[in-house]
Amino acid sequence: MKEIVATITSKGQVTIPAEVRRRLGLKKSDKISFVIGAEGDICLRMPRYPSIASLRGAAGSLKKPLSWPEMREIAREDRSKAKDATEQ
Repeated sequence: MKEIVATITSKGQVTIPAEVRRRLGLKKSDKISFVIGAEGDICLRMPRYPSIASLRGAAGSLKKPLSWPEMREIAREDRSKAKDATEQ
């Protein structure tokens, strides 16, 4: 296990050491997450989807593109099913 020390400024800021940035694949303007575990341990991670653009392809792809009317119909069906499920 390797320990790298960083100093907190008076404004509560920390410079993430270059080795840690490389290891996490961090670049300028990237987001990071501080994950607090049940035992009090804290991990530093990159959010899985730090931006809307990063979500591209996360849901898979369709066999064929859908038209707006087809998408609206699917949304109506899903909404109707959800409403029925809450009424039961």
